[in-house]
Amino acid sequence: MEVKSTAKSVRIASRKVRLVLDLIRGKDAKEAMAILKFTPNHSAEVIAKVLKSAMANATHNYQMDEDKLYVKACYANEGMTMKRFRAVSKGRGHKILKRTSHITVVVEER
Repeated sequence: MEVKSTAKSVRIASRKVRLVLDLIRGKDAKEAMAILKFTPNHSAEVIAKVLKSAMANATHNYQMDEDKLYVKACYANEGMTMKRFRAVSKGRGHKILKRTSHITVVVEER
């Protein structure tokens, strides 16, 4: 049985989150936490929280063994985009897109 956890509207572009998610896909849950701990990326902290939540959901709600869990799937979908403008010369404005992402981690017991 697979258990998942999601973080919505995280203020990191999904393109940057996917780089870190590729490191942990298919790994054991404990090994994935160790990888995330030493990855120097802001998205690694957020992904670690989501993975920890998925592991807690599995152990507390479905009585799965924490040592047998592995990351079955993990993905980042694009969330809403906040549009902002920055004032530039001659009274113009340039568009700034502040992107968000929805991060999902799915764990399963081996």
